[in-house]
Amino acid sequence: MGLELYLDLLSQPCRALYIFARSNNIPFEFKRVQLAKGQHKTEEFRKVNVLMKVPALRDGSFTLAESIAILLYLVQKFKTPDHWYPSDLQKRARVDEYLSWQHANIRAKGSKLFLTKVLLPLLTSQPLPPEKLEFATEELNVALKQFEEKFLQDKPFIAGSEISLADLVALVELMQPVCAGYNLFEERPKLMEWRKRVEEAVGKQLFQEAHEEIMNIKNLTVDQFAPEMMENFKQQLLKQ
Repeated sequence: MGLELYLDLLSQPCRALYIFARSNNIPFEFKRVQLAKGQHKTEEFRKVNVLMKVPALRDGSFTLAESIAILLYLVQKFKTPDHWYPSDLQKRARVDEYLSWQHANIRAKGSKLFLTKVLLPLLTSQPLPPEKLEFATEELNVALKQFEEKFLQDKPFIAGSEISLADLVALVELMQPVCAGYNLFEERPKLMEWRKRVEEAVGKQLFQEAHEEIMNIKNLTVDQFAPEMMENFKQQLLKQ
């Protein structure tokens, strides 16, 4: 049995894994797990990841959860080019620093805006309160300012002159609110130029391919959700 990656490309961490593996010619079998259909809740998937979350990896009898852990596993197993996770101590520390920070900042705030703008009106069949969207946008803008000033600064990439895992993880997260209709790059030229460099480094066609489904998220309808998942998502969103 070869390497298997269990992914839903509507998920940002899943897209990061997909792009990383494909751009590094890592052979894997793509196992699609549709979150909206509740396919991550099945007993079959539970054997791969007892946490019942994607992404997940199975490599023979070995299974692994959590996207950052999976990325690092692939880096080391397939000995990918050094720039992805630099052997230089300080460059690697910059990558680790961003990957540690992003969970509660870029990821959390970008996801919140996406869910608020796209899923909340869809699942509740109610107009989105403007103040709710405004608050989510303001929170994301704070994180974006920190990202530019602290992590990107005047460098081509987060760890210096070459792309790393940090850049890839950052950009797929930032694409989530973009696909929801908030063009956060429009008035941020530094971020726009960085985005272009990241896309070119992994391959524009591959990047677009990975984002094709999320780019069409506005075509999502309630009948694409399993009833129990629709109710679960709705309750989670209303608590935000």
